[in-house]
Amino acid sequence: MSFTTDSGIPVKAVYTPDDFPERDYPKKLGAPGEYPYTRGVYPTMYRGQLWTMRQYAGFGTAEETNRRFRYLLEQGSTGLSMAFDLPTQLGLDSDAPAAEGAVGRVGVAVDSLADMETIFEGIPLDKVSTSMTINATAPVLLAMVLAVGERQGVPAAKLSGTTQNDILKEFIARGTYIFPPQPSLKLALDIVEYCQRHVPRWNTMNIAGYHIREAGADAIQELAFTLANAIAYIEAAVRRGLAVDEFAPRLSYSLGCFRDLFEEIAKYRAARRLFARIMKERFHARDPKSLLFRTFSGSCGSTLVAQQPLNNIVRVTLHALMGVLGGHQAIHTACWDEGFALPSQEAATIALRTQQILAYESGLANTVDPLAGSYYVESLTDEIERRAEEYLSKIDAMGGMLAAIESGYIGREIQAAAVRYQRAVDSGEKVIVGLNKFQSEEAGETPDLFEADPEVEPRQKRKLAELKGRRSPDEVNQALRQLQETIARNENVMPAVLDAVKAYATVGEICAVMRKHWGEYRAPVHIA
Repeated sequence: MSFTTDSGIPVKAVYTPDDFPERDYPKKLGAPGEYPYTRGVYPTMYRGQLWTMRQYAGFGTAEETNRRFRYLLEQGSTGLSMAFDLPTQLGLDSDAPAAEGAVGRVGVAVDSLADMETIFEGIPLDKVSTSMTINATAPVLLAMVLAVGERQGVPAAKLSGTTQNDILKEFIARGTYIFPPQPSLKLALDIVEYCQRHVPRWNTMNIAGYHIREAGADAIQELAFTLANAIAYIEAAVRRGLAVDEFAPRLSYSLGCFRDLFEEIAKYRAARRLFARIMKERFHARDPKSLLFRTFSGSCGSTLVAQQPLNNIVRVTLHALMGVLGGHQAIHTACWDEGFALPSQEAATIALRTQQILAYESGLANTVDPLAGSYYVESLTDEIERRAEEYLSKIDAMGGMLAAIESGYIGREIQAAAVRYQRAVDSGEKVIVGLNKFQSEEAGETPDLFEADPEVEPRQKRKLAELKGRRSPDEVNQALRQLQETIARNENVMPAVLDAVKAYATVGEICAVMRKHWGEYRAPVHIA
C-alpha cells in the first residue's frame, strides 16, 4: 500500500533530522512576524489577538439576513461574511427574467441600497468588520456599504472589511463573471485604487484559492494558481501607476481547508514563505506589510458528506484545527447541514461554537506555530513550496496567468486533478466515512433542515417595484449617464457608481450600463 497526501506527495513512515537539517532553520523559518514569515505574519499571533471568527451567512431577503447576522454577533461571532444570491453576483435584478427561481437561494438578494441599509440595520459598521463574497459586481456592492456607512455617520476611513473582488478565479473556477477579462480586471483595480485613497482600512481584494480548490485542484495547484493570480493583479496595478507598497498591504488571501490535516497546514506555511519571497525579490517591496500573506480560511464545502451528516461536525472541527495550526487571521467553519441545504440557525451556532471551543478550551492559542520543527511538517512545507514554484515557472513561461487561463492550461490541470481524486474515492483507495466505507444500512431519520421561503422571490420583486415607484427617476437617469461617461473616458468608476447607488439605481441598472459598453463574456467551447 502506498501512502501519499491528497495531492500525491509520497509520505514516509518516519521522518528524521535528515529531512529538515537544522542549518536550514534560520533561513527557512525565522521567527514569527519576521521574514520569511513561515511561522506566522505577526510576532505574538493568537496570544496578542485571536483570529476573526467569520460565519458565512446570507439568504433570502435583507430582513432575514439582518436577523441571522445579529444573532451570530450576539453569539460571539467577531466578523460577518456575506453571501449573495446568484442574480446579485451576476448583475441582475430580482425582477429580471433570467433571475427567476434563483432569488435569495444561495445568498441574500440585494437589488439596491435599500436592501443593504436593511441588512445592516442595528449593526454599527465602525465596530463590525464585513467580508463580502462578491466579484463581478464588487464595485456596486462596496459602494452600497460605503453609502450605508455614510448614513450611519461612519466615515469611509473608519470602515473595515473585505471585498473578494478576485475576478480571475471566476474565469478559472466559479463562473460568476459578467464582462470580458480585461474590463473585469480594470474594475477590480478601480476598487484597489479608490480604497487606497479613500477607504484605507478596507482589504481591497481577497485573492481566493478556496474556489480553485473547490473546483477540483489539489493543494499544490490551489497555492500556485492563487499566487499566480496575485502576481497578475500586482503587475497590472503597477502598470496602472500604483506603487506596490501603497496597495499591497491591503491585499488578503483565502485558501481552503480540505481533508489532509498536515498537508493543509504545510500549504499555509509554504504560502507565507513563498509569497514573501515573491514580493521582496520580484516586486522589490520595502514595506514589511506588503510581504504578509494574510489569510482567511474556510471549510471546503465539497468535503461535507450528505450521508451520516452529523459526521460533518467532526470534519469541520478538523478544518478549524487546520486554520489555527496554519496561522490564519480569519476562519470560517461550515455548518454540518450544508451538504443538504442553507444552514439552519442551530447548525450555524454549532459551527461558531467549534471555533470558540478551540480558541478558549484547547490551549491552541497559547503558543505560536506549535508544529514548527516537526520533521514531517517542515519536509512537507518544503516539498509543497518546491512544487508550487514549478507551476509558477511554467505559468511565467506562458506569459503569465491571464495567458495560461485563456490557453486552457489552468482548466486542464484542475480537471485532471479532480479526475484523479474522484477515481481514488470511487475505487475506495481514498476512504470517505459514510460515503464509500462504514455506510449505514438504515437511512435513519431525515434531519431537520432549513427550508427556503417560497415567498422570498415575489416579496423581493414587490419591494423592488415599490423602490422604483418612490425614487427620483431624474436622479437615477442622471447618475447612470454620469457612469456611462465615466466608462467612456476610461476613468475609475467608483465615484460614479457611488453616486448611482445613492440615487437608488439598482444593481441591474448599473451593470446594464457596463454591459452596453463592454459586452458580456462567453466562455469558449472546447470540443475534444
